[in-house]
Amino acid sequence: MSGRIKQILQIAATYIGTVVGAGFATGREIVEFFTKYGSAGFAGILISGFLFIAIGTKLMLMARRINASSFDDMNHYLFGSAASRVVNVLMLIMLFGVTGVMLSGTGALFREQLNLPFQAGVVLTLIVTYVVMKKGIDGILWTNSLIVPIMILFSLILTFSIFDFSGGRQLLVAEDFTRNWKWLLSPFTYAAFNLTLAQAVLVPLSREAADESVIKWGGFLGGLGLTCILLNSQYVLYSVPRVLSYEIPIAEIVGGLGLFVHYFFVLVIYGEIFSTLIGNLFGLAGSLGKNMRLSNNVILLSLMLGSYLLSQVGYAELLHYLYPVFGMIALIFLIVISAKKLN
Repeated sequence: MSGRIKQILQIAATYIGTVVGAGFATGREIVEFFTKYGSAGFAGILISGFLFIAIGTKLMLMARRINASSFDDMNHYLFGSAASRVVNVLMLIMLFGVTGVMLSGTGALFREQLNLPFQAGVVLTLIVTYVVMKKGIDGILWTNSLIVPIMILFSLILTFSIFDFSGGRQLLVAEDFTRNWKWLLSPFTYAAFNLTLAQAVLVPLSREAADESVIKWGGFLGGLGLTCILLNSQYVLYSVPRVLSYEIPIAEIVGGLGLFVHYFFVLVIYGEIFSTLIGNLFGLAGSLGKNMRLSNNVILLSLMLGSYLLSQVGYAELLHYLYPVFGMIALIFLIVISAKKLN
């Protein structure tokens, strides 16, 4: 494999791995933003997919052209010196909040699917996180290059495994599109939320590319991959009754495919959660490191302790209340970066 193709695939995998986290991987996030709107959720995913491709690529290209090293630099360029201070604080709060969700997701995974203590999942994740974070961006690239291909393969296997599970449920119901118009806003808040947080990794990642064509292809493949995984997951979740009642709906579905498949997918889910967790911590540590006279080790350990305390609130509660609010805040970011010309 040439170095150029390897870079493209690494950017695509890291883009996917940064967005795919606790809510996405377990199915809970997809249920909240898409599945609860029925068949209209499929249309919503296509809208989100377009935004992931177009805005995600534009974000990386813009970061490279202004030589941004962190989301602080990007927000300063987008909003100006005064407003960017407020935006950066909101970004830090959002990244920290989602990091708590990621950690809580690992605890819920251990408790619900492995019958192990909630705290065991959280503490083990913190230990592994510390080891990977010490390697910096190289650790994040390596982790996503390993996790994302396995996750895409398993997403396809799961879809084919339950192909006839829907019991003939229609994939297009006109009433779903007119009964609740919130489905039309949901893909924009979903994409805005994820793109806003993803810039913590995508901005420094843009500096790793050999040239802009690598970024364009990496952004396109990453956004396309996210769209396909979302559509696969939406089909699976849409086909299953009472899906709203599960904290980790995807794992409940896989449980019917046999013990080995179930535990293997639990491992995949864990990897997906972990990939977003380290991305968020990387962005937080990088931003705080520029603004605080503390060692990277002290900052990292402080963030991990704070995230641990937040994770104790509970996974479903955090996801249900934090994500929609953060999505609305992130819409401002989406509008600004869409309007900004790419010089």
